[in-house]
Amino acid sequence: MNLHLGVGDARRDGYHDLLTVFQAVQRRERVTLKVERGGSGGVVTSMSTSFAVAEPEENINTAANLAWRAVEAVVEDAGVDVPAVRIHVDKRVFVAGGMAGGSADAAAALVAAAEFVAHYGGVEVDFHALHRLAAGLGADVPFCLMGGTAQGTGRGDELVAMISRGTFHWVFVNPRVGLPTGRAFTLLDDLRHNDPALVARLDTTALSRALLSGDPEQVAGALHNDLQAPAVRMRPQLLAVLEEGSRVGLAAIVSGSGPTVAVLCRDGEHAQQAEAQLRALFPDYEAFRTTGPAEGARLD
Repeated sequence: MNLHLGVGDARRDGYHDLLTVFQAVQRRERVTLKVERGGSGGVVTSMSTSFAVAEPEENINTAANLAWRAVEAVVEDAGVDVPAVRIHVDKRVFVAGGMAGGSADAAAALVAAAEFVAHYGGVEVDFHALHRLAAGLGADVPFCLMGGTAQGTGRGDELVAMISRGTFHWVFVNPRVGLPTGRAFTLLDDLRHNDPALVARLDTTALSRALLSGDPEQVAGALHNDLQAPAVRMRPQLLAVLEEGSRVGLAAIVSGSGPTVAVLCRDGEHAQQAEAQLRALFPDYEAFRTTGPAEGARLD
């Protein structure tokens, strides 16, 4: 998730310059590669997903899936012949929720594919190579590989680790409404033409100090997301979640481009109470609680 997301000007490549602070949270998804004997037509023969969250209407088990692409990228980069595989993902993060779940799956697939290539092809793929491949897959994938708490610049993929003391307790609420990322960035550009208050927030000094203190109340006061304004404009129902989240927790913020709302709490007991209250207030929405920071993608 993003503790801070400052969005600068649009670039020629279609992305925006970002200054963001990521924090990985303890909501693990598992990506498994299984050798498919007799498979043909590519390294990956098929993909399946089991859902502990709401299943999307569209089929995500295709060659366009980031996890699928990650496996093929590692094998192609290693330049070795290996058996065909099928991929299975145990999905526990909201789909298209602004929490980089697909990017986390890609990072896990990179790590799994590196082990697979080492075992069957005899080629070791180091972390630098995985980071390079991660950046080619998507702006959030490098951080999902890294984990912890980090500041990202450029597209968000140029990372520097940040010191974060203590454990932070979060509740995530998903209103289950679509919110296209590209449209959120475009709307932000449009809104800025008419609202001088929507300037890019490209300073993370206050958040850095708050994380160093380990005090969740200080962190709550430093949370910020430039994409929150367009997210609320596109999906007005988010406003009620943000208001109630701020009331029952310390602070609430749209996660990434949305629609998920992240609610920061004082401790585990506070998070448990906040989750129960938010579930009662929004019975048709999904919610879970967890902690951060967490490790990046790794082998079991």
